[in-house]
Amino acid sequence: MDQEDLQSFSRRRVEFRLCNVSGYTNELLEIHSDNPSLHVLFIPGNPGIISFYKDFVESLYQLLGGRVSITAIGHICQTNKDWEGGRLFSLQEQIDHKIEFVKQELQNKEIPLLLVGHSIGSPISIELCRWFPDRVVYCIGLYPFMMVNRQSRWQLLIEKLAGSPLLSTLFSSFAALLGVLPVRASSFVVKKTIGKSWSRTASEAACSHLLKYHTMRNVLYMAKTEFEKLSETPDWKFMKKASEKLSFLFCKDDHWAPMHVFEEICKQVPEVDVSVEREEGHKHAFCCSEAGSLHIAQYVASLIKNHLSD
Repeated sequence: MDQEDLQSFSRRRVEFRLCNVSGYTNELLEIHSDNPSLHVLFIPGNPGIISFYKDFVESLYQLLGGRVSITAIGHICQTNKDWEGGRLFSLQEQIDHKIEFVKQELQNKEIPLLLVGHSIGSPISIELCRWFPDRVVYCIGLYPFMMVNRQSRWQLLIEKLAGSPLLSTLFSSFAALLGVLPVRASSFVVKKTIGKSWSRTASEAACSHLLKYHTMRNVLYMAKTEFEKLSETPDWKFMKKASEKLSFLFCKDDHWAPMHVFEEICKQVPEVDVSVEREEGHKHAFCCSEAGSLHIAQYVASLIKNHLSD
């Protein structure tokens, strides 16, 4: 690749697009390669506000040398506008939506599909592997939320909040009240509470999307159905069958993807590629800082390059 080509792809920035799939509107981030050897589909965690991952997507594209197209798809009704009129969507409905998205938008079967999922996006990606075994060549789960962690007080609190329609409504209403404040005021609140060390990208995503009633209600409702689904035993049989296509990254002190889940995966599916983040300071919500976004982009790019070289 000559210097002119290098400058061309390195200047390329992610594009935002609204996409209608099965009658539902969702938000996408996209960077298209002129001659892609691979298409990466990224599935977020919950919140599934895709603009949180802008820095990660752009870093990943640059690290892969502009040879790979990337699409990052958000969750239904976790969007800037309430396109669905207040409807609530479960985990299964979000999974079904991603399946239909692949069928509708990623029709070029000549280009291999590689999945990257964060948190609850990891089991969603595994379901896509199940649906598209001939298309998906690899699946990377970042800090995967695979099983309910009964040892986590934070998960217990969220489960109770998400499981109560009254508490969910009150909490979402409070978030919406913060969202109607002037931008400087809402940004100040975010910075002083949940976003003390967040990047500008993450703070802007929180103010523009998370502090909306419809978004927060859907975040909590999806969480409710996640706790219900992930209380069940994972499908170890399928994971064993697809083990050559799977890779997971864990980190210490992560209550969403704790070390006992790492150990269980190693026990049940010893063939799968499982790693533990050794560097200090990198956490589950990697997309909320520029350093975290770059670090995980480097990790994913390394896996992809190794896979393509096989």
